[in-house]
Amino acid sequence: MSDALVSEAIRPHIALFPSAGMGHLTPFLRLASMLLSNNCDVTLITAKPTVSVAESTHISFFLSTHPEAKHLEFQLPYLQPSNSSTDDPFFIQFEAILRSVHLLHPLLYSLSPPLTAIFSDFVVASGVTRIAVDLGLPHYVVATFSAKFLSLMAYLPILTSDPTKLSSLSTEIDIPGLKPLPVESIPPPFFNSDHLFTANLVSNARALPEVKGILMNTFNWFEPETLSALNSGRVLSNLPPILPIGPLVPYELKREERQYLPWLDNQPTESVVYVNFGSRTAMSKDQIRELQDCLESIEYRFLWVLKSSKVDKDDQEDLEALLSHSFVESTKNRGIVVKGWINQQEILAHPAIGGFVSHCGWNSVGEAAQRGIPVLAWPQHGDQRVNAEVVEKAGLGIWERSWGWGVESLVKQEEIQRKIGELMEDKKLRSTAKKVGEEAKKAGEIGGSSNKVLMQVLQLSIQSLEK
Repeated sequence: MSDALVSEAIRPHIALFPSAGMGHLTPFLRLASMLLSNNCDVTLITAKPTVSVAESTHISFFLSTHPEAKHLEFQLPYLQPSNSSTDDPFFIQFEAILRSVHLLHPLLYSLSPPLTAIFSDFVVASGVTRIAVDLGLPHYVVATFSAKFLSLMAYLPILTSDPTKLSSLSTEIDIPGLKPLPVESIPPPFFNSDHLFTANLVSNARALPEVKGILMNTFNWFEPETLSALNSGRVLSNLPPILPIGPLVPYELKREERQYLPWLDNQPTESVVYVNFGSRTAMSKDQIRELQDCLESIEYRFLWVLKSSKVDKDDQEDLEALLSHSFVESTKNRGIVVKGWINQQEILAHPAIGGFVSHCGWNSVGEAAQRGIPVLAWPQHGDQRVNAEVVEKAGLGIWERSWGWGVESLVKQEEIQRKIGELMEDKKLRSTAKKVGEEAKKAGEIGGSSNKVLMQVLQLSIQSLEK
């Protein structure tokens, strides 16, 4: 058999429907690229307008470099949020997409050739399930988070229905089949069942038993106990198959002459601390100052991606306004600070990178796992404390639990300095992280565990085409 999973003669046509934010869009674009390379027809469905400039830029670039992909742009009507429990633009967009998803029905019905499957984001699962049933199509949910966090999400309707099960006064949250989760790792909105985000997740979690399967950007070796508990029915007896197909392979991004690439080329192997808290984390000025003082005082080289607002279209402050003159002067020969979106997969693949200070967004975890880069987990919000536990257990990184949620606490210079020293100097950690990288590579190879799962999904899509 060739590297392609599907022959040219039989081509499934799969619609991919991500939601809002780069953390959700990126895995869908990677999955779309993988499907296209395996002789599938792909239609990418995207909501307009996007929340951030980065999303629209990446969609345009992906379509320009994958002209064989079809694009269905979904114009969102203006809707007032159903409640005012949050002003987060991404949570509001999640709800707007879910409330408008029924408008897609005639658009999907008219696609040519006819669709053979729909792969949708978790946060639109309930709406897409109804459309898939009407169209007679298999519907797979793509989970953009860890299997561990999926367990919490799937069990959320039960937790929110009983105040004794999910209380901020508890010390642990019990999920059947799994080690209890520390209450500190539960996203704060989950304790309020009326919160816009929580209500959205509960609605979509209730739809999971109706989908064909849940595609996970993880691999068996990385989360073995959790995947076993989910697939054996110990977490919930009515879940569909949990299908690990990760880490998803990055596609080639636009190569621009970035200032950090020539700089990295001139640094010794494994000498650079890479610091990046993702596309949604806006650090407070006080925390920026503590991190700046740490990077100024340590001996290590560093590449720091700095973000001071949640949505990139509003991120107008320049570096001079955020960093002290003394920091810029004293670190100019051993560090670089970048503002705006960067090609992270390119950075983590560079031999100069020796450690990654990360918020533990799941895309970042997957990219670090693929490259075997040691991680210092510094969770900021959402699923990231649960992800940090996965990173630590797998041997990919270290996690200082006492730092709490990054967006709510201030971590002092001395503490950051101590943990970065551990990240860069711990030889056992470097060895176990490289082992993770080796196992991630095996999973994605032809015949590897994740590759086999994706092959099976596509073969099932072919069978639905033949019926």
